[in-house]
Amino acid sequence: MRVAVVGATGNAGTGVLRALAAEPAVTSVVGVARRLPDRAAAPFDGASWATHDVGARTASAAAEDALVDSLAGTFSGADAVIHLAWLIQPNRDRDLLRRTNVDGTRRVAQAALRAGVGHLVVASSVGAYSPVDDDVPRDESWPTGGVPTSHYSVDKAAQERVLDEVEAAHPGTVVTRLRPSLIFQPDAGAEIGRYFLGPLVPRSLLAPGRLPVLPAPRGLRLQVTHADDVARAYVLAVTHRDAARGAFNVAADPVLSGEDLARLVDHGRLLELPVGLVRAVVALGWSAHLLPTDAGWLDMGMGAPVMDAGRARTALGWEPRHDARETLTSLLEGIAGRRGVGSVPMRAGG
Repeated sequence: MRVAVVGATGNAGTGVLRALAAEPAVTSVVGVARRLPDRAAAPFDGASWATHDVGARTASAAAEDALVDSLAGTFSGADAVIHLAWLIQPNRDRDLLRRTNVDGTRRVAQAALRAGVGHLVVASSVGAYSPVDDDVPRDESWPTGGVPTSHYSVDKAAQERVLDEVEAAHPGTVVTRLRPSLIFQPDAGAEIGRYFLGPLVPRSLLAPGRLPVLPAPRGLRLQVTHADDVARAYVLAVTHRDAARGAFNVAADPVLSGEDLARLVDHGRLLELPVGLVRAVVALGWSAHLLPTDAGWLDMGMGAPVMDAGRARTALGWEPRHDARETLTSLLEGIAGRRGVGSVPMRAGG
């Protein structure tokens, strides 16, 4: 089995490369990225590589067709395409984000269809779901309308509409949508620190045992899944194609509360703050260019539903091997240590 992975150099992509390398049914992997990684270093050394920018600006219909055709050439002979490519930063460039995240998904789908690939597996997200005001677990039937104040969520919902169109027009193609929770691993520490904390937040404060009290918005709850567990869901989808049509929530237990987070940073002292106050501070920091992310991320985090991952367990046989508490602790250590691997998005020390 030959598998193409678009966006193979990021947090999820590195996990997927490791999982594909461990799967006997997968005989070859082609990684697709805008910028090539260190191809002599694990996990990048187990794949052949091609460079494509799925978010490139095109000036004509002919240029657009050429971009898709080039991508289709890379997909030629693949049994499945796993599409993971997604930009989070630069957070302020909405045109670039939309072009990469939404138009890029459309281009990957068109290229897979043009190449005759029978299975398209796409990284959606818990962020695609419409907001809730409770902690009742939701399955995959919950609407994917997104959180309107979050650009990430809006684009994830738009990506889902692209996949709706593909499914309607090409019923013979299996389209799988994985909707993971937050995806963490120690080697994502430097990347996540750059994307969400910015240069002014001392990373050392996040090492377990350093922070004397944890300030957090009231009512915060998180689902966290290790990148390697999410990756195994992708590989199970590829190797169980007949069972993989449709959407699958991917989330490990337990759901983490603010109290859980305070215990994980070691001292166990939680300072709960009104959500409106936290939002105002984040918005101010964003406006002053002191924070790299806007308040929409908080809106999405507070409004996203708790996901029921039962379908992935029953249909694909997926079970997480990492506890959510263990995964978050390892990420905090990775952020404090500025850990990374040999690719541009995952580079260490940022």
